Amino acid sequence: MNSAADRARYDRATAHLDAPLAIVDLKAVDANADDLVRRAGGKPVRVASKSVRCRALLERVLARPGFAGIMSYTLAESLWLARSGFEDVLLAYPSADRAGFGELANDAKLAAAVTVMVDDPAQLDLIDGARDGGGEEIRVCLELDTSLRLLGGRIRVGARRSPLREPAELAALARTVAARPGFRMVGLMAYEGHVAGVGDALAGRPLRSRAIRLMQAAARRELAARRAEVVAAVRAVVPDLEFVNGGGTGSVQQTAAEDAVTEIAAGSGLYVPRLFDNYTSFSGRPAALFAQPVVRRPGVGVVTVLGGGYPASGAAGPDRLPVPYLPQGLRYDPQEGAGEVQTPLLGSPADDLLIGDRVWFRHAKAGELCERFDTLHLVEGDRLTESVPTYRGEGRTFL
Repeated sequence: MNSAADRARYDRATAHLDAPLAIVDLKAVDANADDLVRRAGGKPVRVASKSVRCRALLERVLARPGFAGIMSYTLAESLWLARSGFEDVLLAYPSADRAGFGELANDAKLAAAVTVMVDDPAQLDLIDGARDGGGEEIRVCLELDTSLRLLGGRIRVGARRSPLREPAELAALARTVAARPGFRMVGLMAYEGHVAGVGDALAGRPLRSRAIRLMQAAARRELAARRAEVVAAVRAVVPDLEFVNGGGTGSVQQTAAEDAVTEIAAGSGLYVPRLFDNYTSFSGRPAALFAQPVVRRPGVGVVTVLGGGYPASGAAGPDRLPVPYLPQGLRYDPQEGAGEVQTPLLGSPADDLLIGDRVWFRHAKAGELCERFDTLHLVEGDRLTESVPTYRGEGRTFL
């Protein structure tokens, strides 16, 4: 990749537009999609919508061989996508949206397209209490806790998600679902975020990087054995289980190698935000960028751009900030960082920037960029081929 050529392409393609603006490089997205499919080794990739947040791009990716289905993040989003024509939507998180469950239970098309996440019998009670007379069968997926526990459980590595960990626990809830009228057990999900979402090659931190790699190797071994046992236990209760979902962008090939897993989840690997720069398992092409205009030149080696303070979710820290990307060599003023309305940038490239020029940034995460912009401008080469709405541009802010 030639960063100077990329910057020139993006500037030419969007020269008729005023910044701030956001783009998606379609050739980069396609290359990243091909890489996800290659790493999945023949297992279908389910697209995580929270990492895309644009219906047009979801449709584009799902039209490619190797992709099948959406992993959504709220029930309201799931219903909206199903009404829009997406036929296989797995809600990856439990919901307390009573109105949404009422709609789901009263609409045969929605009930056939959407699968909801459950890890507690109380969630079944909530759904039943929200049916509003609807008798449609609700498709259910159970989630497995993937965290690595060491020293008898005194040390835990991984997200605090499902309380279901052991095969007997998941089999028991599967029996509850199977025996309960109005529900159908169809799937299992296990997201190993401490493997798929944590980089193992941190710049300038070799010892920590090695520690992460050792942790992840141990976590993969432990989870692969336990996941196989869980799947066997659940299939003994529900022999016609439709899918077992696992993985994430950073662990596609390792998770796909497990016989127990039938499909892989991934989404961030399409846009490749900055948090995915520190992986040994894969490399991708940055595909989603945003541009901020230069509005001040306070002095030598300094320019100020409009806005840009778009921190990502998660534990607060420098790694949650967008990063100045093009031209290369710019950095934040440590006293100001990324600002709400203005962002000073330091470095020798600042002296070549004029008022009105653009600085291109990468967001720390993938889909969260789309909460800041209502339009994504799609670029091929040095041409803007289409402008499409984000969820926000369609008036949809689900979280």
